[in-house]
Amino acid sequence: MAKALRLSLDGNEFEVMITRIDRDDLYGRVEVEAFDEKGKPAELKVLAADGKTLIEKGGSALEVVNEKGDSIDRAELVPVDLDGKELTKVEASFGQTNVLDKAEVDDYLGLVVKSVYVLDPAEESDIEYLTDHLESGQMYKFPFSYRGGIEHDAAYVVGNGKDAFMIIGKDGDVDYLKLNQASVLEPQEEVEISADDISFDLL
Repeated sequence: MAKALRLSLDGNEFEVMITRIDRDDLYGRVEVEAFDEKGKPAELKVLAADGKTLIEKGGSALEVVNEKGDSIDRAELVPVDLDGKELTKVEASFGQTNVLDKAEVDDYLGLVVKSVYVLDPAEESDIEYLTDHLESGQMYKFPFSYRGGIEHDAAYVVGNGKDAFMIIGKDGDVDYLKLNQASVLEPQEEVEISADDISFDLL
């Protein structure tokens, strides 16, 4: 069963259920089927490095090994920074209260979007206080992590009428460039062309 996400706005707490909106939900999708000369469905296979072995779908996998080439469990991996220091892991946003802070439009427009969710009130929860603020043009932001990890994503809560949405992504680091000195465009005189200067032989 899906977990509820607990949000807090101005001290008012409420729980919401999030539903991801995929591109297929908006635009639909097209599936391409291939058949051989006998009308049998074609299957995708991978050609191995030896150039002659065909690997069926699901016949390959990734393995994690140490510097000696020994297989290790992913749970043994520890994230570190460039200096080799262990990174502090972040907890998943579910199961804790996420405080909403006001967000600026410029920050939202610079977001590199990863996913979009629609917010619905959880059972016995009322989000009218949130939707009223969203309907007035406000937008909010909070750090979000679906499963936990080494860093949060940026979550923006926006509205359209009485509908609320959560936009997940990374804040874009936009550098604005400008010329050190404004260039001056030299005016050019227009040259008049008469009908006698046009050759119609090429038409």
